[in-house]
Amino acid sequence: MSVEILDGRTVQSFVEDEGAFNASVDGRFAALDADHDGLLSYAELAGELMSLRVLEKHFGVDETGVIGPDELAALYHGLFARFDRDGDGAVDREEFRAEMKEVMLAVASGLGFLPVQMVVEEGSFLKVAVDRELAGAA
Repeated sequence: MSVEILDGRTVQSFVEDEGAFNASVDGRFAALDADHDGLLSYAELAGELMSLRVLEKHFGVDETGVIGPDELAALYHGLFARFDRDGDGAVDREEFRAEMKEVMLAVASGLGFLPVQMVVEEGSFLKVAVDRELAGAA
């Protein structure tokens, strides 16, 4: 992890650079595609979805008892369904690219135009966006 300064334009510019964005997204897709069939099953994508920690609140302390296991399973299946745009039970590379583009543009919009300092994971899409911007400034 590293601490980086970025704004919405950093992320939007990365998404708009189709070559760089698709290469990064395709790399993540390949890493998730454990059986190398060119499709992501729920099992292959579930770990990535769970790493988003959508229920993490209050400075990194998880809320306990807020949601039951059935509700949590339904939440993650709902997230998977966002990626599985044609509803065939698997996510292909184009579906993954399209959803990641929407996610990253939403992040860009949420960040806005004022720079923020943020902790980002090495290899994450945000880190790639920052590194890309820094390389362009050099």
